[in-house]
Amino acid sequence: MMKQFLFIILFFFALTVFSQNDADQYLSSNEKEYVNYSFKTNRVINLHSLENTAHGVLDFKISHRFGPVNNGFYDLFGLDYATQRIGFDYGVTDRFCVGINRNSVGKAFDGFLKYKIFRQSKGEKAMPITLIALTSAAHETVKNGFSWKTRMFYTSQLIIGRKFNDFLTLELAPTHIRRNAVQTAAEKFDVFALGFGGRVRLSRRLTFNAEYCYVLPDQLAPEFKNSLSVGLDIETGGHVFQLHFTNSTSMSEYGYFTQTTDSWTKSGIRFGFNVSRVFTLYDPKK
Repeated sequence: MMKQFLFIILFFFALTVFSQNDADQYLSSNEKEYVNYSFKTNRVINLHSLENTAHGVLDFKISHRFGPVNNGFYDLFGLDYATQRIGFDYGVTDRFCVGINRNSVGKAFDGFLKYKIFRQSKGEKAMPITLIALTSAAHETVKNGFSWKTRMFYTSQLIIGRKFNDFLTLELAPTHIRRNAVQTAAEKFDVFALGFGGRVRLSRRLTFNAEYCYVLPDQLAPEFKNSLSVGLDIETGGHVFQLHFTNSTSMSEYGYFTQTTDSWTKSGIRFGFNVSRVFTLYDPKK
C-alpha cells in the first residue's frame, strides 16, 4: 500500500520535471518569472489549491452543502437542508497564509497554516512545480459523549502541482490524518490518503474544477466513501463563486477525507457553493 502511495508521488514529480513549458526558451538567462493564477481562489472545491491568499489580504469565505438532489421537489432537490462553513484566510506573506473556520458538521472549529516551499517559475533556475506544506487542526464541539481530547483531528498535507499552460492545472495532495478516536477496532487512528485536483480554463472568468479524495484501503469503516466533486468557478471582480456538485457534507480536511458517507452511484449527490470575497487590509507596497 505504501509502495503504491510513493509510486504515485514519484510519477507526478517526473511528469512535471519533463513537461517544462517551451516558453522558457524565450526568456533570457537572467530572468525569472513566477507562475501565477493556477486557480481562481485558494480552494479547488474542498481541497486547498496551489494558490495562497496574497500578502495583507483577508479572504472571507462562505460555503454551503445542501441535501441530496434526489430528495426531489418536496425538499426542492435538497435546498431545504444545508451545512455551512464560514472562514477567514489571511496572507501573512505571499508564501505563507493562515486561516480559521467554523463548520456546522460536528460543530467543528478548525485552523490551518499553509506555506509555499517552492513556487513554479520560468527562466534561469526554473522550478517546474509548486510545492506547498499544509497543516491543520480541528476540534468538534458537538456533544457526543467523547472527551475534549478525543474530538481532535490533525491533518498534514503536501500539495504538489503544476500549471501546464493557461488552460490546464493539476495537483496531487498526499495526506495524513490523525484521529484521536475511532468507532470500531477495525478502523485506523492514522489515515493515509491522496487528493487529486485540477482546473480547465473555459474563458477569462470561467473555469471547470474537479477533485477526488482517495483514501487508501482498510483504514475506514465500509460505510465511508471517497469524496468526488466537480463544478465551475465564476470570477466577478472582487468575488469568486464556486458552484459544484459533491457527495461530501463536511468542508474540513479531516471531514471530507474520512467522514463522507454518500455515493455518486447511489444518488448521494449534493449541490453546493463557495463564495470568496477578498479585502486588502495591508498593502506591502505602501
